[in-house]
This record gives sequence, C-alpha cells and structure tokens, in this order.
Amino acid sequence: MEATKLNELKLFIEQCRNSPALLSDPSLAFFRDYLESLGAKLPPSAYGKAQSPRSREGKSEMIDESDEDVDEDDFEGKAAPPEEEPDDEIIESDIELEGETVEPDNEPPQKMGDPTVEVTEENRDAAQVAKGKAIEAISEGNFDGAIEHLTEAILLNPTSAIMYGTRATVYIKMKKPNAAIRDATAALEINPDSAKGYKARGIALSMLGQWEEAAKDLHMASKLDYDEEIGSVLKKVEPNAHKIEEHRRKYDRLRKEREEAKAERERQRRKAEAQAAYEKAKKKEQSSARKPGGMPGGFPGGGMPGGFPGGGMPGGFPGGGMPGGFPGGGMPGGFPGAMPGGMPGNIDMSKILNDPELMAAFSDPEIMAALQDVMKNPANIAKHQANPKVAPVIAKMMGKFAGGK
Repeated sequence: MEATKLNELKLFIEQCRNSPALLSDPSLAFFRDYLESLGAKLPPSAYGKAQSPRSREGKSEMIDESDEDVDEDDFEGKAAPPEEEPDDEIIESDIELEGETVEPDNEPPQKMGDPTVEVTEENRDAAQVAKGKAIEAISEGNFDGAIEHLTEAILLNPTSAIMYGTRATVYIKMKKPNAAIRDATAALEINPDSAKGYKARGIALSMLGQWEEAAKDLHMASKLDYDEEIGSVLKKVEPNAHKIEEHRRKYDRLRKEREEAKAERERQRRKAEAQAAYEKAKKKEQSSARKPGGMPGGFPGGGMPGGFPGGGMPGGFPGGGMPGGFPGGGMPGGFPGAMPGGMPGNIDMSKILNDPELMAAFSDPEIMAALQDVMKNPANIAKHQANPKVAPVIAKMMGKFAGGK
C-alpha cells in the first residue's frame, strides 16, 4: 500500500484514539459496529444521543444467536413507554352564585283532583265560589285558609289549570316550593300554554336554587304572557344559570381532553411496543446476516483488533499486497476471482472511505446485507441487480476496485 495512504489511515486512527467523539458521526456507524463486533469497548463519547453501545465485551464474532439477542435487549433496552399521567377524578371547583334559596319543603303532597271525573255545571259554579273565598283569604294574608278554599275548588273542578296555578302561587308565598311545583306541573298538564303554570314553577325552582330549570320556565312564561315580576326574577336567575352552564362546559371539555390524552398515550404505548418488536427483529436479522464470512468482521480474511489490522497496514485492511484481505488474484471471502483476472492487490481503500455516498450506504442494513451476500457467493450478485438501492452501490464499489474515481 502506498506510504501516503498508510499515513492517512494511521492519522485517522490516531485522531479517533485522541477524540473518540469522531465516531459518533452517523456516517461512521458501520466502522463503530465493526469495532464492536470484534469485542472493542468504545467510550460513551463515541455514541450520539440517540445511540448506545452494543456492549459486546467478551463476545466473540461467532457469538451464539440467542446470547446476542439477550445482550442487545439488556444493554440497548426497549422503547420507553409514554409517561403515564394520573387518572384521578377531576375535582370541580365551587361556583359562586348569587340569590337566596329556601330549604325544600318535605311535607306530604297536597290533595289533587281526579282528572277523569266528569265536571258538572253545578260543580264548576261551586268551584268558582270557593276560589272567590280563597282570593279574599289571600288579601287578608290568611294563606292557610286560601289553600283550604283552593283545594275545595280543585276537587270540585279538577280540570281547571287556573285553580292549580292559583294554589301554586299561594304555596310560593308560603315558601313551599315543592308543593308549588306539583301544582304548576298539574296546571301545565291540563293546559301546556299556561303562562301562570310556567311562571309559578319557574319561581319555585329558583327558590330551590335550580337556576337553569327556573330560567327555562321563566323564559317560556315570558313568551306566553310577560309581566314585570317575570322580568325581575329573570334578572336574578339568568346570571346564575349562565355561570352553571359555563362551569359545566369547562369541565366537560376537561374530561374530554383527558380522555383524548389517555387514548393518545395508549396509542403511543402500542406504537412503542410495535417499534421495539420491529427493532428486535431487525437486529436479529442483521446479526444472522453478519455471522459467517460477511463484513461484520471486516472484509473477510482479516479482523480489526484495535484498528484496521492487516499485513503492511498495522491495524489496517488486510489485503493481497494486503495479506489476509483483498488478495491480488481474487478476493477470498469477498469478491473472489470469478471476475476475470481477479481484483488487483493494490486496492486504494481511501477511495471508499472518502466517498460520502458509499459511507452513507454502509450504514443501511439492507445494503450491508446485500454486500455480505455477494461476498459469500459472487454469483449472488445477479439477484441484487434489480434492486434500485443495492445495484448502484455494488456498481460503484466495483468501479473503485477497478481503479475508478
């Protein structure tokens, strides 16, 4: 080998020894893998952030396949699963609401009329008389008496929505919202367009702090027959109803986001598991392809203990002119002399090492496997000619061996 090329190689080795970080360059991954396959222990600085040492200490080139799988799993590790987030229940904050409420009345339900009873004219008239007495009692502030008269009127004429609506308003004055709600609902069952029924029920609901339901009924009453009392109550009810609605939307959104994040973490976990399985299978395939006669131990015929060992090249590529590597008459273990005349013994390896395209290609597992296959059996070159990725690399290497640039 030419003295200048040998000196360049020595200089490269010396630079790597002094500054192992040079080996972290992805284009030199094939060289780093080569050293590791021979049992070389490289310092951490020889690896990039996304890389890790193969930790092949004490492993021979002909390492048992099952042992190698365990070794790579132990030292290179599996893909880390996405970080889990706690699935604690979301605790809702309190809502600051305004307006007074009352304690719910839990008394037995009041008497209600039988809607299936046929009401006679005599009963209708009697019901109106009882209603008149109730109105008089209300004006006197006698609410209990008013309830008695209105109950009598309802039993006489259970088909009157007005009777139920009027008794509901008395229950509101007595701060009995549940009783008022029962009467207002009965009025609306008789007459779905009863403004009095919606108004009474809306006010009763607001007394219980059921702001959204109250606002809904009061708006309906306002559409049917608006009065100032409805507007006054709405001014107190609507702000609270809006706060509750916004609060609910906020936490519904938070729960949805949490569920989506949980689903995304699960998707990432499955993706990581699939990637780990793929990497393991790929490494196993590469290790199987490297074992006999290929390039993992270097260009066959020589190893690289500590550098590029060989004849004439201390620690370098053995060759024919380079003992143990590319012999002059052929390429035992490599491209043997099936090519007419064999390969010349004065192969200039710097042409390969200085070719960025070839260096990049050597880091491609598919290309390396193909080159190893051809080196084992040159006749196999034919089956790779149709591969658009592999064929140009083989052709370029052939050109380099033949003395091309």
